[in-house]
Amino acid sequence: MHTKNLWAAALLLLAGPALAQPAAQPTPRRLYPGLFEAVQLGRVYPDGKTFVDMLPTAAPAAVLAAYAKEKGQPGFDLKAFAKRYFYLPTTDTAQYRSNIQAGIRAHLDTLWTVLRRPAQATAPPYSSLLPLPHSYVVPGGRFREVYYWDSYFTMLGLREAGRLTQVRDMVDNFAYLIDKLGFIPNGNRTYYLTRSQPPFFAQMVGLLATGPDSTAVLTRYRPALAREYAYWMAGADQLKPGQADRRAVRLPGGERLNRYWDESDQPREESYREDVEAAKLSKQPPAQFFHNVRAAAASGWDFSTRWFGPAGQLSSIHTTDLVPVDLNCLLLVLEQTLARASRAAGQPAEASQYRQKALARATAIQRYCWDAQAGFFVDYDLPQKKLASIRTLAGVFPLTYGVATPAQARAVASRLQSEFLRPGGVLTTTNASHQQWDAPNGWAPLQYLTVAGLRRYQLPALADTIAHRWTTLNVRVFGRTGRLLEKYNVEDLSRTAGGGEYPLQDGFGWTNGVLLKLLDEQRSREQRRKSL
Repeated sequence: MHTKNLWAAALLLLAGPALAQPAAQPTPRRLYPGLFEAVQLGRVYPDGKTFVDMLPTAAPAAVLAAYAKEKGQPGFDLKAFAKRYFYLPTTDTAQYRSNIQAGIRAHLDTLWTVLRRPAQATAPPYSSLLPLPHSYVVPGGRFREVYYWDSYFTMLGLREAGRLTQVRDMVDNFAYLIDKLGFIPNGNRTYYLTRSQPPFFAQMVGLLATGPDSTAVLTRYRPALAREYAYWMAGADQLKPGQADRRAVRLPGGERLNRYWDESDQPREESYREDVEAAKLSKQPPAQFFHNVRAAAASGWDFSTRWFGPAGQLSSIHTTDLVPVDLNCLLLVLEQTLARASRAAGQPAEASQYRQKALARATAIQRYCWDAQAGFFVDYDLPQKKLASIRTLAGVFPLTYGVATPAQARAVASRLQSEFLRPGGVLTTTNASHQQWDAPNGWAPLQYLTVAGLRRYQLPALADTIAHRWTTLNVRVFGRTGRLLEKYNVEDLSRTAGGGEYPLQDGFGWTNGVLLKLLDEQRSREQRRKSL
């Protein structure tokens, strides 16, 4: 299928009910029916993402004809067939070797170039990659495309490094995707077109909307901000209390909040074998199970006991039942940013409406996500009409974005100190589960947001401790390995991180961005102390 037709098929997703029809997507599974399932279920490649990122050596029809002819022959070798008809994807970071002696800052500065991808007018024929009009920075390793929420934390470092043109290019890419698709997908791949990720677009715009240019920036991106908001709130006005539809939910008191959601009820193509096997262990109908698994992927936390039922296993996943505290804080920021953008565009009545929406959301977060007994913010279980029992670092978002009261912030800080703080930073959750978004792992974005939230509420001692432990761990591992990693074991500093569906990745976009941001903040504070 020509690239233009790939876009045309993708745009079918925008036409109302067609959103529920993943069959319309020109994904690898649709291009290679039968062959796709054989390759993924047969684990021809250890990582399921490999095949969906590969390019064919011939048109899909020719590949399928050859497969139909050869598969029944004696001695047929599926791996050899795949090698003959598909090119392996390249991984630039696997070829790059750092100079440890040059130091961490030189390494970071080099990686911006290593991880940069140029603008593309078109994608190669039959590629799952969606072309973007401006350059962008990828996370690294198996992540060969741009990712939505990763990019904000990568941009923090790009801005620190003075690479504002690159930041603007990436914001423009996301605005382009919103214009083309009506939302920002998980990543610029056809197999990601059924879901988004944590909505950080407003914060990305905020990186540019500073100083005398803020009014022009807000006005420029106002249409994209409004379309992103419409995507998240679609169907909200028709809901009755206790109901949910796509990404919108209505709470028992009538409040409208949001959840994570993916339109498809099929196994994820990039993790096809894992999803098919996991579904066999679940008591849920397959379609429901796949919706829940995909919604967790939309959250970015794939996977964590945060999304699991009392059994604490993937088979009990119920992501779509939960009203996530972090997601709703991010949408509060989107509402606040739309209020600013409307005011900048000379629309005071519209600005007032968005301010009221933001205030209502903050009130709802307080009502449904504050666990007074635990002194922590948690998710809300909509069907059960109760607070979720598990505490996670999602509970720091109300501090980062100003929803918490000062007393609540102090309570959260106390809980962070007693439960989450470890030698290398803070845990994602305190559950050791073999899932990558659980103990003993720590992740750069959550370290940064925790530190930022504590600083916002004038709790610098704990913020400094977390920032110092995290940056020290990053630098120590770099000195030993020459790499910056996707995630880290913050409990046992002699071990690397583990868990998840794929090996530990290096590169790594958001680790690089957060590390540079925190290192620069530490240097600034030290300089201020010396000047006193």
